[in-house]
This record gives sequence, C-alpha cells and structure tokens, in this order.
Amino acid sequence: MTFQLEGPVLEGEFVRLEPLDHRHAADLALAAEQDRGSYGFTWVPRATEVCDYIDAQLGRAASGRLAPYAQISVASGRAVGATSYWDPRLWPAGDRLCAIEVGFTWLGSVAQGTGINAEAKYLLFRHAFETWEVARVDLKTDARNSRSRAAIERAGAKFEGVLRNWSNSWAPGETGLLRDSAIFSIIASEWPETRALLEQRLAGIRQQG
Repeated sequence: MTFQLEGPVLEGEFVRLEPLDHRHAADLALAAEQDRGSYGFTWVPRATEVCDYIDAQLGRAASGRLAPYAQISVASGRAVGATSYWDPRLWPAGDRLCAIEVGFTWLGSVAQGTGINAEAKYLLFRHAFETWEVARVDLKTDARNSRSRAAIERAGAKFEGVLRNWSNSWAPGETGLLRDSAIFSIIASEWPETRALLEQRLAGIRQQG
C-alpha cells in the first residue's frame, strides 16, 4: 500500500494540533493581526486573507504533499497559529515514509514564548520518528531569519548549511523572488537525545507556569 500523508490530532499539555479547517478561520484571523513584528520572513496571512490561506493549504493537502495543522492553545481553546508536515519522501518501495519536513509554522504574538511552539515541535517530531519511523525530519527557514533559526536550533535540529535561491521568499517586496534557505535536520539516531532535551525544556516551562 502506498503511504498517504495524513496528520492525526496530536495533543499535549500546552497545545493541541488539529488538522486545519475553515472552522479555525475566525481564531486565526485574530491571531494573525496581533503584533506582526516577528513575521518579516514568514508567510502569515492578514485577517482578510485567512480563508484564502486555508484554501491554499487544503489544496496542497489534496495533492498529498502537505498535512496542515491549526495550533490550538489548550488554555484558551482557540487557534493561535498554524504548522504542517510537508514534502514527504518515501523509501523506494513507496509504502513507507523515509523523511518529512516540519514547516509553514507561525504563532500569534501572544502565544509566542508560552511553550506552545516547543511542544508542537515535540509532538510532530515524536509522531514522525516513533509512529512513521522516519529516518529524518527536515526544517528550513529564510537564511536571514535569525529568530527562526535560533528557535529551530532550540528545538534540537542541526544546521546543515544554506541552499541559495532555494525557496519562495515571503519577505515584503520580494513576491516572486527566491530566498536563500537555511537547512536543519534531526536524524533518527539523534531523536532519543533530542526528545530528552525537549522534555526537559517543557518541564522547565511547566515549572515556570
């Protein structure tokens, strides 16, 4: 049987990842219009664009290349951002997943620094390595996005290098242009250590709360 990319509901203490749907639109519109100062290199829709954004992501999902999620704050029950599994790569037989990317991630400013991002990465990585048994999880960001690069490294991913003119740019004024992408990964042999570090980090956030 050929592998089909479908993201199940993933739930933690701070965040619940639900497959993205138009029922999340109103919450995402509010989240997207909070302080947008950290979105200079990230695709985050304006409130008026959220329905089109969801349609675009669902279109990618229909192609089998994306499993988009809404990030739901467990504390409030509201959607506060989005993330995705993206670009599945299969073993030659086509029945098992070899590698997957975690991307298309953003959070409203109020949800940043609350543990939601760290736990969302933990849940996505854990499912990829322990259920799908992937060999590798990829992450990438605009090479200029130092904030995103630091967050990816805090999640335990290793920097591999910069691929020039690799991805669409989301920076203002760069529509239709390509960006240099900083590439990160976690491989299966690193996952036990990365899991322990993320669990330790989440425990610290829990104690602070």
